[in-house]
Amino acid sequence: MIISKIELSSLVSALHSSPHSILGMHPCSREGKRGLVVRAFLQDVKHCEVADLRKGDRWTMTQIDPEGFYEVFIPRRRKIFRYELLLTISKGSVRHISDPYACLPSIGEQDLYLFNEGNEHRIYDKLGAHLRTFEGSEGVSFAVWAPSAAQISLVGNFNKWDGRYHPMRFLGASGVWELFVPGLVEGELYKFQIRDQKGNTQTKTDPYGTHFESPPSNASIVCNVRKYQWNDEAWLKRRHSKAGKLDQPISVYEVHLASWRRNADEGDRILTYRELAPQLADYALELGFTHIEVMPVAEHPFDGSWGYQVTGFYAPTERFGSPGDFAWFVDHLHQKGIGVIVDWVPAHFPRDAFALAGFDGTHLYEHADPRKGAHMDWGTLIFNYGRNEVRNFLTANALAWLDRYHIDGLRVDAVASMLYLDYSRKAGEWIPNQFGGRENLEAIDFLRGTNELVHQYYPGVIMIAEESTSFPGVSRPVKSGGLGFDYKWNMGWMHDTLSYFSKESVHRKWHQSELTFGMLYQYAENFVTVLSHDEVVHGKASMLFKMGAWHIPEKAANLRALYAHMWAWPGKKLLFMGSEFAQSHEWDHGKSLDWHLCNYPDHEGVRRLVGDLNRLYTSESALGCNDLNPKGFQWLACYDNEASVVAYLRLNESNREMLAVIGHFTPVVRQNYRVGVPEAGLWREVVNTNSEYYGGSGLGNDGSRRTEQISADGHGQSLKLTLPPYSTLIFKWMG
Repeated sequence: MIISKIELSSLVSALHSSPHSILGMHPCSREGKRGLVVRAFLQDVKHCEVADLRKGDRWTMTQIDPEGFYEVFIPRRRKIFRYELLLTISKGSVRHISDPYACLPSIGEQDLYLFNEGNEHRIYDKLGAHLRTFEGSEGVSFAVWAPSAAQISLVGNFNKWDGRYHPMRFLGASGVWELFVPGLVEGELYKFQIRDQKGNTQTKTDPYGTHFESPPSNASIVCNVRKYQWNDEAWLKRRHSKAGKLDQPISVYEVHLASWRRNADEGDRILTYRELAPQLADYALELGFTHIEVMPVAEHPFDGSWGYQVTGFYAPTERFGSPGDFAWFVDHLHQKGIGVIVDWVPAHFPRDAFALAGFDGTHLYEHADPRKGAHMDWGTLIFNYGRNEVRNFLTANALAWLDRYHIDGLRVDAVASMLYLDYSRKAGEWIPNQFGGRENLEAIDFLRGTNELVHQYYPGVIMIAEESTSFPGVSRPVKSGGLGFDYKWNMGWMHDTLSYFSKESVHRKWHQSELTFGMLYQYAENFVTVLSHDEVVHGKASMLFKMGAWHIPEKAANLRALYAHMWAWPGKKLLFMGSEFAQSHEWDHGKSLDWHLCNYPDHEGVRRLVGDLNRLYTSESALGCNDLNPKGFQWLACYDNEASVVAYLRLNESNREMLAVIGHFTPVVRQNYRVGVPEAGLWREVVNTNSEYYGGSGLGNDGSRRTEQISADGHGQSLKLTLPPYSTLIFKWMG
């Protein structure tokens, strides 16, 4: 079997779609003699031999093409045998290498079948780049899904980024291209050179890549993400024991790693994963947070996207270190007793030419029709959730973060944009579903399936939806018709409450309903009560400067009152970094928080209060352990809009532990203000946001009040209270 000039030209020009049919060892006949032919396409080689690894026989290969195509016919040998190539390189030294084209596919037919069905939940262990050993040869297997490509080559430093020397094998109907390259090691840079059906060539990074070069190069890097030795077994055991127990204290500190804190002594250098973890853990413990939530850490080229325009879905960003460093980051927080939630972005991806967009010359990952495939708000592309392999890519991505990095929860970004086909679109700019409706049925199925698999494989991991509409059942089980999330951000509460507190006090009496309306739907979902990063950017002002007052002390007093109301209100908690010490400026992703403000009483007072609120929330069963129970909340009084006062009760499951919360949101002092309570006896003042310790005047109720047998608010006894200006008071019934 002699190679034709057409095939040789196709191979040398990186146009051949089936290189394994030519390269490597194959049975053949020449001039009536049966034997074996070995062919190799090599770079920078002066001489090449084939060596039988068992017998030691050698055969010199003949150079057929000046670009590096070599061939030898071995007569009288009919059975394929193990061999290596002995290469004399340009400097005269000899290298022994295994032939990539002597290797069988590194991914099995069953794996490919499941992937094409959308059901290979560990596809990230098959596609991408993986260190493997094949017949004694160590190297790296590469596999990429690109069904419409005409030809794909692996390129990297190892072949001078020349697509002619490592063409990949096409595994038929699966759409997967594969190659095992012996001798490659961890740290190798690589990309895929993809030729489409029109003859156009583009170079793409690995969709399943686990580590990437920094922009603008963006090359994928071979990385063993399994070598880190974890030390968080005790944490994972405790997490597993809480599986299904949704009503537990969860207070989350939301963090953007690049701007939380920087090294001012080194030119405002961003900190590494290993520098951040100890500082974040200690800080979260100091303030009593149970979890941190990191804004997206998957690889992304543009800092200004805050991580929400992902190009490397399987890779922790290299900005702060290696994947091993990120594992250390999570491990350290776990050992300190802090959970880690990661912001996950399956709603869209950017148009960067080196990544997913138009991956194989077709709309592979995105919808071809821009009415379904183009995001109107962000200029990004929308995943085709109806395509099995795309759905598999995303579901496996969620599982990979939990598997490889022991993540405790995923906060799923922009769920509303996934649920509705007409999201942010005008009439005529969207396509109804098969029933004529606006719901994206394919995305809904994807979310349900992913949530079920996460809970199946990783009991105790929590799934949180950022969903801003009234879509029903977001945090209800799939078997009950819901989407299967554990929790949903309470965007309505956040909007209404901030609207109220942004008003000057004289106007608040007309807007009392903004504080009370949320209770009408509070238990429709398992809510997280949030004040997130979205509220302190783009001209919206910092939390401090949102407050409807003129002077910093008054603004701080309003903010303290708001935070105490937030922590006392039902729902798990989330607060964005900097808000805990009343940062003055809006958040800027390009610089550190203004930590120096903690030297000032108004700011440090807010920070102290947040710590005390977290400790109260996690220690009182009427709060963190009864957030989701409608019986755990009772209005005491919500009618006094003239005084801008609301009062309510929080109870534990047995109704024997209770906290009375009184919020007063005007600048005057109200003496002898009466609030009815359900039990007689001593009520201890456990929080007074006007305490001098928090930066207030100290006016309050002397630490406690006893009930008087005077009926009020439907109860036979009441408390006579002093309500300080702009304050929230919390009393605990002592019996």
